[in-house]
Amino acid sequence: MKQQRYYSLDVFRGATVALMILVNNPGSWGHIFSPLAHASWHGCTPTDLVFPFFLFAVGNAMSFVMPKLQQGNDSAFWGKVIQRTIMIFGIGLFLNWSPFVKFSEDVLVWKPWENVRILGVLQRIALCYFFASVIIYYGKSRMALFIGMMILVIYWVLTFSLGVPGHMYSLSGYFGNAMDQQILGLTHIYKGEGVPFDPEGLTSTLPAIVQVIFGYLVGEYIQLKGKNFDMLAQLLLTGVVLVLVGYIWDFSFPINKKIWTSSYVFYTTGLAMITLGMFIYLLEFKEAKGRWSQFFDVFGKNPLFIFVLSGFLPRVLALLRWVDHVDEKGEKVYTSALPWFYEHVCKNIATDLRIGSLLYALCMIAFMGLLAYILDKKKIYIKV
Repeated sequence: MKQQRYYSLDVFRGATVALMILVNNPGSWGHIFSPLAHASWHGCTPTDLVFPFFLFAVGNAMSFVMPKLQQGNDSAFWGKVIQRTIMIFGIGLFLNWSPFVKFSEDVLVWKPWENVRILGVLQRIALCYFFASVIIYYGKSRMALFIGMMILVIYWVLTFSLGVPGHMYSLSGYFGNAMDQQILGLTHIYKGEGVPFDPEGLTSTLPAIVQVIFGYLVGEYIQLKGKNFDMLAQLLLTGVVLVLVGYIWDFSFPINKKIWTSSYVFYTTGLAMITLGMFIYLLEFKEAKGRWSQFFDVFGKNPLFIFVLSGFLPRVLALLRWVDHVDEKGEKVYTSALPWFYEHVCKNIATDLRIGSLLYALCMIAFMGLLAYILDKKKIYIKV
């Protein structure tokens, strides 16, 4: 099978990275437009599409690499996959721990390992990449599809049967939370929900693996069929069917990102296929390329590096702080470069504070886009 170049896949991946930066870097978490916030529990907002779309894109990229790996031997496959898994997981752990120090009153102190969150977005990407690679390498496409479907069904059964009766799909009744706490320990789990609960937990990673498998199968299908309208029609039709399956399954297994339900996998995969189909139509068939596609394309050239930098940079800059003012109690209020920019520039743009918060996020994307553009121009591609 001769591989064709699909510019649309690069733009799709880059757009996903740009959106990940957008939703992760508001000026204020207390002032966000509702589409840019995650669903409180059940349901799905546009923001809830970003992570599964990226995992889907990981599978797309894998479909171009796996044939070469399958032509080699097992030791070469395991060496590459294990090395990449450890690197991505390690970078995610590094990001969670960074910048390794924090201010305690006016003194920098070491950030103890005991309070570091072990899992996260990059760690989930690493685990999904690893298990999806193994399943696809040894099972090939048909068996990978079967295993993926079985994972989704088994996860549903486990969630239903092991959860708290009557509350198995709630935060307090979800079976995976107790398992994550037991394995990871309370101090290493995310607490943004008000209680120890990790939305990138070990148990909910199980169905997320299938997102990568589906992405691989779609990427393989696109390559096999070639650039024609029959391929595009089948892609869009299948996407619509998966969305409908997700909606139907939602009645008994609610669409939920935070526990990554099986219905959520179908629903978001279907939307990813429809979105990718639109990119293929615009960029491959209509050749509607322009500055918009170039902007997203450069994000896709160094996706993990740009994403990691967008999370690492604000944490490092926060250490370079100064006194902004003294409050009514006579206590010093500190600020640093990025909070100052939001408070004194973006926040004053409009009376609706959500606009200033969005402007800050857009500025962050613009800065990261400029950096990605410079790296691309210099032909610097940081592979992980």
